[in-house]
Amino acid sequence: MFAVIETGGKQYRVEKGNVLDVELIADANQAGDKVAFERVLFIYGEGGTRVGNPVIPGARVEGTLVAATRGPKVRIFKHKRRKGYKRRAGHRQDYARVRVDEIVV
Repeated sequence: MFAVIETGGKQYRVEKGNVLDVELIADANQAGDKVAFERVLFIYGEGGTRVGNPVIPGARVEGTLVAATRGPKVRIFKHKRRKGYKRRAGHRQDYARVRVDEIVV
């Protein structure tokens, strides 16, 4: 059984036991906190296929926060040719690492 969920403006295909990095979740702060994803777009399993319009009412994916992590550093460099204008910066995105415990239909 797998589901497609939406969180942080992105869609993820998840199964029970998967560990995925998603955008930070406001309600989960510490490792071990329970999280629930209510925006379930698609479910495939023993009961057949269910497609949301846009979401499936009553369906949710439950998980546990494993850790708060950070992504790789992205270098940003701006310049304008022949003008002596150069700017350099960096960015690291914060992520929440979540283990999927259950898909509730």
